[in-house]
Amino acid sequence: MREETREQPTPLRSGLTTGSCATATSLAAARLLLTGLSEDAAHITLPKGKHVQMRLEFCRRTGECAEAGTLKDAGDDPDVTHGALLYSQVRLLEAPGVRFVAGVGVGTVTRPGLVLAVGEPAINPVPRRMITEHLQQLASDCAYAGGFEVTVNVRDGEQLALKTMNPRLGILGGLSILGTSGIVRPFSCSAYIASIHQGIDVAHTNGYRHIAACTGNASEDTMRRVYNLPEIALIEMGDFVGAVLKHLRKVPVARLSLCGGFGKISKLAAGHMDLHSRHSSIDLAQLAGWAKDIGADQTLQDAIIAANTSQQALALAHAAGVALGDAVCAHALAFARSVVPAQVQVEVFAIDRQGGIVGQAGVR
Repeated sequence: MREETREQPTPLRSGLTTGSCATATSLAAARLLLTGLSEDAAHITLPKGKHVQMRLEFCRRTGECAEAGTLKDAGDDPDVTHGALLYSQVRLLEAPGVRFVAGVGVGTVTRPGLVLAVGEPAINPVPRRMITEHLQQLASDCAYAGGFEVTVNVRDGEQLALKTMNPRLGILGGLSILGTSGIVRPFSCSAYIASIHQGIDVAHTNGYRHIAACTGNASEDTMRRVYNLPEIALIEMGDFVGAVLKHLRKVPVARLSLCGGFGKISKLAAGHMDLHSRHSSIDLAQLAGWAKDIGADQTLQDAIIAANTSQQALALAHAAGVALGDAVCAHALAFARSVVPAQVQVEVFAIDRQGGIVGQAGVR
């Protein structure tokens, strides 16, 4: 269990990716096979040239193979793999090169549309390159002409993967071994955005032309209820609506349904592409202005400006017979259309906390 968050702000600590963990453990296991040296730490070089040392939990022979393990340290990032034991088993091969195998807790690709082919272990390209380069350098140093079979494992990885988007992407049986820089930056949105892009790619490659991008579980449930869309066509975008809209410039679909809570959609309506409270806020005065445009009197406008929350503002408008939900969705629709290609049909839904639709604009 992690320590409680400190009351006094301090610099956030970076961590290392599962790809870095797999590289360090593969290197240590291979070195044990080639030199007989069992280490308690492994030194690796990250893609941008930084050298790091990673502590090993074990490094041992297991018959004709060797294995080494380390605990994933994600720093101060809320990563589901933080503290997980990642271990690699290495076997020597006669032919040169590196062969990758998905071990316990590491997933296998089962759907087209990802960067890896169907049937491949979910070890992404940069981690593969990192492992290969380190093992090739070791082989050169030891005058070894053969190759390596690397099996990457994550303890409890199959259960941890259920907390990620892997099942929806068609990566089954466990986690993905990830990383582009080798470093986990605290509260980085890059991994989440990459998952959003992968979700769109997989849906598109598998022939789904109508996708629904949703901010959370309630909005996903709403889209299932309205359209009976399968999991593969539901994109969990969280607060990163910009990641969806911009990616559709590269991978256009026929129809996009955007669905989120009224407050989130009001931020999109105001032109925000990141809907998190750290980066955007609800403008009650703007809501009052939009209410005015559709008939709200001054009393209602003042009440909206004085409201404690967007939900209260919506309730006030509803009680007065002013369709503020539809108006907000119309503004959100106009902004979304300004970003995506013209051939993409867009519609926007706003929901309340119970998943009821309180506003809609676009395709009907």
